[in-house]
Amino acid sequence: MYNILVTGVGAIIGYGIVHSLRQSQYNVTIIGTDIYEDAVGKEWCDFFEQGKIASSLDYPQFLTDLIVKYDIDLVIPGIEQDIDRITKEYEYFTKLNVKFAINDMQLIDIANDKWLTHLALIKNKLNVIPTFIEGSYIEIEKKLGIPMLLKPRKSYASKGIYKIQNIEDYNYWKFKLCNEFMVQKIVGDIDSEYTVAAFGLGDGTSSQKISLKRKLGPDGATAKAKVVDIVQLNNTVDKLVSIFKPVGPTNFQFRYHEGEFLLLEINPRISSSTSIRNSFGYNEAEMCIDFYLKNKTPKIYEIKNGSAIRYVKEKIYYDSDNI
Repeated sequence: MYNILVTGVGAIIGYGIVHSLRQSQYNVTIIGTDIYEDAVGKEWCDFFEQGKIASSLDYPQFLTDLIVKYDIDLVIPGIEQDIDRITKEYEYFTKLNVKFAINDMQLIDIANDKWLTHLALIKNKLNVIPTFIEGSYIEIEKKLGIPMLLKPRKSYASKGIYKIQNIEDYNYWKFKLCNEFMVQKIVGDIDSEYTVAAFGLGDGTSSQKISLKRKLGPDGATAKAKVVDIVQLNNTVDKLVSIFKPVGPTNFQFRYHEGEFLLLEINPRISSSTSIRNSFGYNEAEMCIDFYLKNKTPKIYEIKNGSAIRYVKEKIYYDSDNI
């Protein structure tokens, strides 16, 4: 029996992790947290505690108290903000007898800044999407064309990305983002986007990969997906894994453009597609138990072929249930 703490169980990643744990081969007790008391994921956890926002001063102590109270074996963060705070305070938690499903710290730092990711790709002589962080609108327009994308250097789930059509758009968002942005050429289209999960072993290899051709929903998460197995894409991911040496669940996002798979970003964590991947046989939560708690390379899964469509479903609470 393992006691697993999952954070952010009110969001798609968090409750996706919970469902994957329930379908794993292991007997687990799941303790869920979320900053909202009515988080839907609490329904699928054995215990639930309303959490603290990751930026709060007392977050480290709150998490420590929770780990001690439930004798937690493994913490699997379900939201990026928790990962960022845990990595910043990691020494604070080293005194505890607990494991964290946390990726390589250097990779987390690079991946958190899209410009640093861009520079790392150039350093390793990989083809990149034309990108700039400085220059006049006229200079950038000549190189990237119109429209182009303006992105915050630090964001997640496609948040804060704007299509720039003219100099007024450019100047407005440049001012709003206080220069913490980059401008990028639009490559491919919405029908040429791919997301790949690889479980990194820390030595430049991964235990297994699963690739999905996908379409994004308005929330930035995968809305439709189809399992694919493309040699060129696999080779591209293997190259990235060899360079960045991820540890644990890692997500790579691509656009296919003019015969190449060009990296959009790296998410060094479990991503929003985890429940879809689990449905096709790739259980990242189970892999985390294998790797972090049993100190073994996660087993190779038989990946099923197929496609997925996400839809909205309600969790209903009747007043009579409380009588």
